[in-house]
Amino acid sequence: MATTSRLLTLLSLLQARRDWPGSVLAARLEVSDRTVRRDIDRLREMGYRIGSTMGPDGGYRLEAGTDMAPLLFDDDQALAVAIALRAAPALGAGIGEAAVRALATMRQVLPSRLRHRLDAVEVTTVGPAGEAPTPAVPLDVLLTLAQAVRDRVTVRFDYLPRGEGDAQARRSEPHHLVASQGRWYLLGWDLDRENWRLYSAERVRPRMPSGAPFVPRAVPGGDVDAFVSARFKGSDTNEWPCRGTVLLHAPARDVLPFAGDGVVTVVDEERCTLEVGSWSWGALAASFGRFEVAMEVVEPPELVEAFAVQAGRFAAAGSFRPQEV
Repeated sequence: MATTSRLLTLLSLLQARRDWPGSVLAARLEVSDRTVRRDIDRLREMGYRIGSTMGPDGGYRLEAGTDMAPLLFDDDQALAVAIALRAAPALGAGIGEAAVRALATMRQVLPSRLRHRLDAVEVTTVGPAGEAPTPAVPLDVLLTLAQAVRDRVTVRFDYLPRGEGDAQARRSEPHHLVASQGRWYLLGWDLDRENWRLYSAERVRPRMPSGAPFVPRAVPGGDVDAFVSARFKGSDTNEWPCRGTVLLHAPARDVLPFAGDGVVTVVDEERCTLEVGSWSWGALAASFGRFEVAMEVVEPPELVEAFAVQAGRFAAAGSFRPQEV
């Protein structure tokens, strides 16, 4: 390996992890320990702050400097970063304009072979169907909350209402920032309500300074993903509070693409059963209507009653005649 290529590879390795034993670097570069020491000295002369680590596996560590060192990416890393920048508006983090500028800067330094591959990727970010655009969360709000989560200090903030009304003062022990479908949430223990709460980050307006340090509580169940998913479903567990099964007069192959997290079971070539959940019996009954085929309720009785209620509502809506103006 030529000296220049070896130096670039060495610098890339130093960026990949915190500490590197000298013998391991020598093995990765297929050179002697002495050559590694000379190459480290060359990088230091170029302005890179590389410290030495002591011990039986003494080695090297790339330290943060006053100037940002050039970043080295392999082809896959460079494309991953560039594509992530293109998809940044879907994050709802208020970084769209900065991401566009960063992508333009990065594209200028990409080799032509990578620019050609990147230009073939067109990303259109859209929100969930039928939903109004979600206001982006100000970047300073996300950074403030993230720092509070990291430092384990309580946060005080004004929580804006969804519509008209006054903001509410809240105090919370922040535990996790959660991103889901372009929305950001703060999972925290509400000190005044003494309960876990999931706050919409776009409605949070932090007050400074932050509060006192706290000892983190255990999230119920110990799994943040499962706990937050359960809250989205309106349940204390990661299960829908209402589940039911219907017999659909439609082939399983036609039902499967629209079953979501439901369970489809083949009955015969023209029929199948679908077991699915929702946050209420009424919503569950209405969700089955999207298949527009004959069906019978298998279980439970609550679903039968919900269908009857929904049938009455739809019948009333169908008989309504708006007055002519």
